[in-house]
Amino acid sequence: MCSNAIPTPAPYIKDFEQLGFGMFVHYGLYSQLNAGEWVFHHDDSMPMSEYEKLFNTFQCKGMADIVATAKAAGCKYCCLTTRHHEGFSLYDTRGLSDFDAPHSPAGRDLIAEFVEECRKADIVPFFYHTTLDWRHPDFEDNFEAYLDYLYKSVEILCTKYGKIGGLWFDGNWSKPDADWQEDRLYKMIHHYQPDAMIINNTGLSERGKLGNIEIDSVTYERGMAEPMDRRGKPKYVAGEMCETLCDHWGVANDINFKPVKKLIEELCECRKVGANFLLNIGPAADASIPTIQKGIMECIGYWMNIYGKAIYNGRPCITYADKRDFVLKDINDDKTWYLFRFDIGLKGSENVSLGYNENTDNMLSGFAKEVASITWMDNGEALGFTQQADKLSVNFTPFHYSTSLCVRVAEVKLK
Repeated sequence: MCSNAIPTPAPYIKDFEQLGFGMFVHYGLYSQLNAGEWVFHHDDSMPMSEYEKLFNTFQCKGMADIVATAKAAGCKYCCLTTRHHEGFSLYDTRGLSDFDAPHSPAGRDLIAEFVEECRKADIVPFFYHTTLDWRHPDFEDNFEAYLDYLYKSVEILCTKYGKIGGLWFDGNWSKPDADWQEDRLYKMIHHYQPDAMIINNTGLSERGKLGNIEIDSVTYERGMAEPMDRRGKPKYVAGEMCETLCDHWGVANDINFKPVKKLIEELCECRKVGANFLLNIGPAADASIPTIQKGIMECIGYWMNIYGKAIYNGRPCITYADKRDFVLKDINDDKTWYLFRFDIGLKGSENVSLGYNENTDNMLSGFAKEVASITWMDNGEALGFTQQADKLSVNFTPFHYSTSLCVRVAEVKLK
């Protein structure tokens, strides 16, 4: 292989990229406090002995509402916090600890329920698992012993729930100079789950950084994914941006929800560079989904129901330095491309419509292949165009007053 060659993605990494859009779920004991997933760390007045009392009131009505929300949003995978930094496990730790869901008033293995609901909904289950632990004494006092505990915990997730999509780790940034024995952990994962993605969040300060060679996707936590230069790399690695609906990951006293338009634009811009978009919700104490969160996800699902084919199948093709618009090509059909158009406008009476520009022609370059047709995916309307060499001028008609779908996508058919 020449030094600048781009490596071929492993089939399971290629499958991950095909998923495109996933739902992140932060749910645990902290959900009872409505103060975010880091409430223990940020509340200096709360000793762990007090925080642990949440264990005695932990109830869960089940995972059905969570998975149904992912399905309604058009998500192809769902990543649930099997254990967050508080140290409480939603799964049966099988003797490693009594600080888990089966020993709580919930009285059962919630990860088993989650996986079952995912299978019924044709959604790929992913497992988030913390690597740091605020509760376990060995994390600070005997790190080698703690890593054995972590290893055995992850081994349970790899062997007791059938095939999973991957493991999503978070916390190595807490001890940046420590030997986390990643080689040992990742070797075990791929022994039991050879097709599982291994992702380890590098945090807010190290977005897009690749660590261990076994990592299958870099992360962009609450930061836009960037184009990846894979030339000459020993392995093809995917990219994924994780984002929250508001300012917290776990449910909180937080009404600063992001507009649906912004979230759809972030999803599209992730796909522009070939990255997945993992959008987080924070269920209430009983695992039900708060109305506003469910509503936002359903709005995105409405958009995905129309344009989802372009999100799932589209791969990077053409970008423009002077505009947000871009083109993806269909991974399954080399004669189908998708043209993403931002800020298309809304046509109607000047008394009701804002920001509509009658001049909707747009000159685009990069179309060396002859175009046969261009149609809006939402209504099948054929768009007028002219082509000269690799230049394509398209008459982008705006939304009619009655429809406003944020980013609009046209399907381009090549001859």
